[in-house]
Amino acid sequence: MGCSSLPASYAVCSNFHINAPSLPILSTMSLHPRSRHRSFHLSPSLFNNGLKNRILLLKDINKSSSHTNQKFSIRSSSTSSGEASLNIKLVIVCSSITVMLAVANRVLYKLALVPLKQYPFFLAQLNTFGYVAIYFVILYIRYRKGIVTDEMLSIPKGTFIIIGILEALGVAAGMSSGAMLPGPTIPILNQTFLVWQLAFSSLLLGRTYSWNKIAGCLLVIAGIVVAVASGDGQMLSGIELVWPILMVASSSFQAGASILKESIFVNATSRLKGKSLDIFVVNSFGSGFQALFVFLLLPFLSSLKGIPFSELPTYIMNGAGCFLNVGGNTVGCNGAPLLPLLYIVTNIAFNISLLNLLKISSAVVSSLASMTSVPISIYILSRPLPYLQDGASLSRFFLLGIIILLIGLLLYNMPPLRTKKDP
Repeated sequence: MGCSSLPASYAVCSNFHINAPSLPILSTMSLHPRSRHRSFHLSPSLFNNGLKNRILLLKDINKSSSHTNQKFSIRSSSTSSGEASLNIKLVIVCSSITVMLAVANRVLYKLALVPLKQYPFFLAQLNTFGYVAIYFVILYIRYRKGIVTDEMLSIPKGTFIIIGILEALGVAAGMSSGAMLPGPTIPILNQTFLVWQLAFSSLLLGRTYSWNKIAGCLLVIAGIVVAVASGDGQMLSGIELVWPILMVASSSFQAGASILKESIFVNATSRLKGKSLDIFVVNSFGSGFQALFVFLLLPFLSSLKGIPFSELPTYIMNGAGCFLNVGGNTVGCNGAPLLPLLYIVTNIAFNISLLNLLKISSAVVSSLASMTSVPISIYILSRPLPYLQDGASLSRFFLLGIIILLIGLLLYNMPPLRTKKDP
């Protein structure tokens, strides 16, 4: 082992380098018989031989050190390759879990609205404000256990404020345009979310994407549009242009927020000296500022849903009674509280899984996983389910859209072709 790899033993190695070549010189000391006193004499030839031995020994050490370093670099490269392979496998596993949770989240949301069909605005606000308390409780527990550190909590909060504003604007724009648009057009227009993410990721994070990833994302969007579309080209007839534009703008707000969340993880790595930022820090503060700005927009949002702000407290109380299935006004609330609670638990798990996937990969990968769940959810919801006994037939466009979507996913995950061989 070379001494350069052992800093703590540098002094020992230095002594060896200096003294070892001197041994032949000391062993060749001679005593002149004509001298009255014993004296040591170093002959020039022996001195030269000793010097040669010193040079040869240093060369051997350098060769050995070079050979050791070469072995070390090979091991390091192999380790990096192994870590990259492990990371890819981790992303695939987490993506699969996220897709399953996303499907369960969409299906259970539809089932939760069966007992709460008169109170969808209550369920939306329960998600917004209830999750803040849940996330901060989890954050506090993780802080007490030492998982979350003071350094993690001290990261700048300015980005979280922007995230809260963007998500609140996304909710406001989405609700206002959604009230004016036909139902089938909403998931189609929402697919622009991925396009916005690609653009913001390039502008804000400086990322570049190969042709196959860009083409794959576009094919995923096209596949979902084909699968969701009914084939009727007149869905937007008679609708003012401002409403679909506002729905697309809603997707841009949400996409910008997701890119900023990714930037928080990227910047925290250097700020925390290589430590990984806990996802509940981002979840808690992001949800907290979103709830703050949604609260400020609450009069506007309630009026969009046809609920006068003066009647909002009564609406919330009736919604809570139906959610818990208690009280005198619970007609049509069959399935509560089981279905709404299942949705809430699944939604929390999905949000945590989605943010974790964003942390270990990117916002684009997490969006692809979430978008993949759309046609799968449509298929499941077309089958007879508890509380939803009436199924629905799917057109041929659905199968075609699924095929296009799968091609897009394969193309996105295909490694780019190399034009030159690595040296």
